[in-house]
Amino acid sequence: MCRQALEGVKIADFTWAAAGPLTMSYLAHGGATVVKIESGTRSGASRSFPPRGGEGGMISSMMFSNDNSDKLSISINMKNPRGVEVAKKLVLWADVVAENFRPGTMEKWGLGYAELKKINPSIIMFRSSARGQTGPDSKVAENGITLQSLTGFTSLTGYPDKNDPTPPWGAYTDLTAPALGAVMLIGALDYRAKTGKGQCLDLSQLEAGLQFLAPAILDYHVNHLCARRMGNASSYGVPHGVYRCSGNDRWCAIAIFDDREWKAFCRIMDKPEWLDDPRFATAIARKKNESELDHLINEWTVKHPVEEIMNLLQDNNISAGIVENSADILNDPQIKERQFFEKLEHPHLGSFFHHGVGFRLSKTPCNPRTPGPILGQHTEHVCRELLGLGKDEYENLVDAGAFT
Repeated sequence: MCRQALEGVKIADFTWAAAGPLTMSYLAHGGATVVKIESGTRSGASRSFPPRGGEGGMISSMMFSNDNSDKLSISINMKNPRGVEVAKKLVLWADVVAENFRPGTMEKWGLGYAELKKINPSIIMFRSSARGQTGPDSKVAENGITLQSLTGFTSLTGYPDKNDPTPPWGAYTDLTAPALGAVMLIGALDYRAKTGKGQCLDLSQLEAGLQFLAPAILDYHVNHLCARRMGNASSYGVPHGVYRCSGNDRWCAIAIFDDREWKAFCRIMDKPEWLDDPRFATAIARKKNESELDHLINEWTVKHPVEEIMNLLQDNNISAGIVENSADILNDPQIKERQFFEKLEHPHLGSFFHHGVGFRLSKTPCNPRTPGPILGQHTEHVCRELLGLGKDEYENLVDAGAFT
């Protein structure tokens, strides 16, 4: 087995819900030893998130297992001084302390950055909160669903004739912030390796989400234009939509951006007359008559299998792709070839797929190896093997109520 890129890095992971755990999962898959600090009296929110399996309870969330694979779990009672004592021992052990609570929570436990430095002067503290550690709204209690509206994502998703936003499953900010957070942490670890100095990293999940709306923000700043919901349409491509194909709920996304593609598309559809039709002869005319054009294209696509449409258009250098469902994705030959999904055996949920990291390192493996832990599964192992506590000391902590 090759040495992993982050082997030897030690992380005390206080994160919960989605964005924080996903950030730490990148490092765990890279070989870091990640100890997830949890509580049996107030378990992490994602332990109850769907999809679920097994008999229910806090061990049934497949999402939790996916987001926390390759981690160890210790269950600490942070309301008990002896529990806080264990947490501080983890700070001394760790290279990184990570949290994504509302600002001020760690300080209540005596675990703010100023206190962490007294315990471990070279510690790196990673803080991922809704709007950052500073500012008038920094302590507002929020989650990813709220943040994707505050950033503006929900004003852009859905159809223009409907008032209800239709964002995808989950929250945009829960998926954008982790990648930026992982890069921040790797940079901080590199800096510490060169200087011996730690630092405090302050990630605003809202600001991380805004990075992905830069074109819309720039358009408003320069042209004073507010982006609006357009369904599947595009401001600079036409036709640009999702079209029904033969079969049960099968669809193909098609996008055309220039006259060369339009001419090829008309030839494929056997509609050469459209090239001279005043409704469709120019991009401006096609945009003006987009609804009618979409209807005519649907009349053609619905007669053919989606794979046939996609391959035919792609062979002619026209952007087209199947709108894949879960079964399509799991059986996609490209995804299979790159082994993105790893089937891991969970002691209660059985065998199911966990997603990988979306990239490959040529020298070091970086994919999930073990499923997410059961609550408190590694409490004794962490205390005895990682923190070096003796048997009597550990049992005294148990008797004192340090663990939940």
